[in-house]
Amino acid sequence: MSEEILINFTPQETRVAVMQQGVVQELHIERTSSRGLVGNVYLGRICRILPGMQSAFVDVGLDRTAFLHVADIWQPRETATDRPIEKILAEGQSIVVQVVKDPIGTKGARLSTQISIAGRMLVYLPQEKHIGISQRIESEAEREVLREKITRLVPEDEKGGFIVRTMAENASDEEFATDIAYLRKTWADIRDKARTSGPPTVLYQELSLGQRVLRDFVNPDTARIVIDSRENFQKLNAFADEYTPAVLPLLDHYTGQRPLFDLHGVEEEIQKALARRVDLKSGGYLIIDQTEAMTTIDVNTGGFVGVRNFDDTIFKTNLEAAVTIARQLRLRNLGGIIIVDFIDMENEEHKKAVLDEFNKALARDHTRLTVNGFTALGLVEMTRKRTRESLAHVLCMPCPTCGGRGEVKTARTVAYEILRELLREARQFNAREYRILAGPAVVDLFLDEESQALAMLSDFIGKAVSLQSEPSYSPEQYDIVLM
Repeated sequence: MSEEILINFTPQETRVAVMQQGVVQELHIERTSSRGLVGNVYLGRICRILPGMQSAFVDVGLDRTAFLHVADIWQPRETATDRPIEKILAEGQSIVVQVVKDPIGTKGARLSTQISIAGRMLVYLPQEKHIGISQRIESEAEREVLREKITRLVPEDEKGGFIVRTMAENASDEEFATDIAYLRKTWADIRDKARTSGPPTVLYQELSLGQRVLRDFVNPDTARIVIDSRENFQKLNAFADEYTPAVLPLLDHYTGQRPLFDLHGVEEEIQKALARRVDLKSGGYLIIDQTEAMTTIDVNTGGFVGVRNFDDTIFKTNLEAAVTIARQLRLRNLGGIIIVDFIDMENEEHKKAVLDEFNKALARDHTRLTVNGFTALGLVEMTRKRTRESLAHVLCMPCPTCGGRGEVKTARTVAYEILRELLREARQFNAREYRILAGPAVVDLFLDEESQALAMLSDFIGKAVSLQSEPSYSPEQYDIVLM
């Protein structure tokens, strides 16, 4: 299936859309202000050693000093011993380190001295000697073939080890050779810069989203990569020329007047990918709810009625839903535990056909998946590896009005809360008058249907109560002012 990759650049963010037959399959967004540090390699300086914690603080040029624990200090296997950190490092010493965890809150970045550089097919470990295979490649015969292939491509006198990534399962010798050359050149550049620089210095930055597209996203089905910025087209051209020459012919600079994402309907797809409801062509629809623990997807028939009977309606809706759900998982980048509630089917053949269709559609996903069959309750349980934040978490925040609940209290509920709070206030404080500040809907309710309840409370506490409408207040917000 022919594939196009669209890259939209602005100074603030890079957005990538992977298209198949004119339909958006994946969206990737990287904000300039929040690019992570994981994978970056620095030449740092040891600021302070803490023997009690078996740790050191390292200045790598960030706002806060980074943290290196003795367990993250690489030592050759043949000489590795349980030496304390004060015997391994010295204050003021220069050291090459890699970020393994981004700074969070008041904590600095977490570091390791074991360097690993990710390529498309392989991960290069310059300090190691062994060749490892991704655990996802389960066939022992396949693992042995891959190990032999890499051993054949890597000269014996060359230093460094490799881990074969999952996506390399069917890679050719040429693809492996290209990856090995890219990784060795990257490591040579890091060493040269470390020799000629003083700490703190950035030796290597994890690739930008645009560069990662050229390294990781391109596959035999990719027909072209369209870039809407002349400056970034030239940068990616130079990167491809040096590191991924096979991709060069695919690069295309878009010069049209209409925004690239508008032209291909991507902006509209982004808005749809943030909605709870996804309409199916048949008239059915999905409801997608993302929670802290899991994502639930509910399939509904809606207005769709099958030609023959209700079973036929359910089967057709579930088949269409299976394909749509697979696409939505990629589009929204939903990870973790996912529960799919297909419409109940009595027919076992129908269940098998829906599950087969679902697995077939999920096969296009590059992210690690596990899918279990239908449970006793008719649910399909699956997991999808979290590789980055979901689209909703990147683009949205919890609603400040409802606090992420997805609903707000009714005006009547808020009005009754106010009446209870007024009674509490009157028992604690001796005010001349109490003024209620609330949203228009709550104030209107007190002036109309609940006017008698407010009058009775005012009479009970023996104080005047006045109302003040505040259009800027959220539906649940109110204040009681003592006059």
